[in-house]
Amino acid sequence: MTAFEDHDAVIPYLLRVEKGEAGPEELAAITTVLLARAAGAADARADETARRERAVARWRRPERAPGFTGPRTWSGARAERG
Repeated sequence: MTAFEDHDAVIPYLLRVEKGEAGPEELAAITTVLLARAAGAADARADETARRERAVARWRRPERAPGFTGPRTWSGARAERG
């Protein structure tokens, strides 16, 4: 008994042709295009997430602090606020 003979069997299909008949070459072509688009979208989301996470430095960089902030200030006495 094959899957086509057993009408009660549930077969998960990746694609389903609603109207007409698609040949094996046409199904292979559309499957390739859809899977390539899905992989490209996932890569684009991963790249966007990585770029967004790299955009902000989360640490202090003392070498970028101004050398002189004023005659009445202590640069080491500032409380860090987060």
